[in-house]
Amino acid sequence: MGNKPMYRQIADAFREKINAGELKPGDALPTESSLQEAFRVSRVTVRQALKLLADEQIIESIQGSGSYVKKEERVNYDIYQLTGFYEKLADRHVDTHSDVKIFEVVKADARLAATLAVGVEDKVWHVKRVRFIKQKPVNLEETWMPLALFPDLTWEVMENSKYHYVEQIKKLVIDRSEQELVPIMPSEEAIAALSLDPAKPILEKVSRGFLKDGRVFEYSRNVFNTDDYKFTLVARRRQ
Repeated sequence: MGNKPMYRQIADAFREKINAGELKPGDALPTESSLQEAFRVSRVTVRQALKLLADEQIIESIQGSGSYVKKEERVNYDIYQLTGFYEKLADRHVDTHSDVKIFEVVKADARLAATLAVGVEDKVWHVKRVRFIKQKPVNLEETWMPLALFPDLTWEVMENSKYHYVEQIKKLVIDRSEQELVPIMPSEEAIAALSLDPAKPILEKVSRGFLKDGRVFEYSRNVFNTDDYKFTLVARRRQ
């Protein structure tokens, strides 16, 4: 590092800390005065280093607050676009996977039977899984699906794309999903699964999926780590 300008040496030091996991997305960097003292440089040199890291999209500076390790871009959840977890991330080119926690057949009680439009005590699949982006858990999903529609559903299918299975394997046509977004306080299960702040509200999405012929093929409850998601919709004014 001998002939490298000091501001670049400071930037390199922070890159190493971030790459090593010592500084994580969202973590605050030391103040400019602290960095001046630590590296024995001028404020101009410190600001050059911070500008270099900001230009490289490694950190972000917030006026009046300080500099922070840049968070990864949130997953855009377009409410009007019916896509699965993997489809939403297709353009991100990141590693994703699902960890199936529960995979079982249960009998529908009266409420679940009405929701899925099946008979009381009809058998339905009950699946719970945690969805990951890279190695970070971002979504906890609980799903119920009629056994009669999907007698060959497997654990392996639910480790991957449910919609791919329905459309490409079962050759069924998905028509729509009726969804409701509700702010809730996280349950102990969600806190543990997604490493959530227990004092911070999260969003729960409750949805029913319908096939083209009108049959309900799934009922799902999803909770999201809202640090990783943004929910968008386009509202058009009536003409």
